[in-house]
Amino acid sequence: MVSSEISGEIEEYLGQVPSFIEALSEPAADHSWAIMRDLELAETELPNREKALVGLGAAAAIGCPYCIHFHKAESRLEGVEEEGLEEAVNVAAGVGYFSTVLHGAEVEMDDFERETAEIVDHIENQQAAAAGDD
Repeated sequence: MVSSEISGEIEEYLGQVPSFIEALSEPAADHSWAIMRDLELAETELPNREKALVGLGAAAAIGCPYCIHFHKAESRLEGVEEEGLEEAVNVAAGVGYFSTVLHGAEVEMDDFERETAEIVDHIENQQAAAAGDD
């Protein structure tokens, strides 16, 4: 259970203290809210729209219906249309798919890192060449 001070802060931010907050054990409750407030809700390096989509992708990947519901609503608040929600979920699925392939094939991490660096270099060269065509 959160402290009365934090409970008031949550109500100010969200208009209520959601029932799941009451499920947080006392030693971690105030800290748990601080993580949500400071990382997910506050202005940070990532715009809130991007954080909402990251949250949706992660929620879909772990199969949490509560988080999926919340992060879809959050994404909609940030102006994401249904097609964008679908794409975020599909990107998360693609990451899971290729992770399974990479792990199952036991691809060497050193080889993967080298190939990734080569791919990034290639794309940067392509982009620089395209910018030079302007």
